[in-house]
Amino acid sequence: MSDNAPPDPVLAGFRKSIDNIDAALIHMLAERFRITQAVGEYKARATLPPADPSREQAQIARLRNLAEESELDPEFSEKFLRFIIDEVIRHHERAAGR
Repeated sequence: MSDNAPPDPVLAGFRKSIDNIDAALIHMLAERFRITQAVGEYKARATLPPADPSREQAQIARLRNLAEESELDPEFSEKFLRFIIDEVIRHHERAAGR
């Protein structure tokens, strides 16, 4: 496809949907991190540890099951969730002054 070719309306429709989903993901992640920030502040005040390995494992198992039900690669979903969990723990450690 050359630079002068008219835009493909089917491709443009797909891309618009992808752009909308990406925007929703960013908004959901922002909200999730606002909530986990509050959790981190609470844990710091209550002198609770930043990480909760049993909760993390339960969440990973739950989301792997959801991924399988949704026909999404559970390995990918676990990597994605692990990335988020690691970032949350980093924020909680910072809130605890570690």
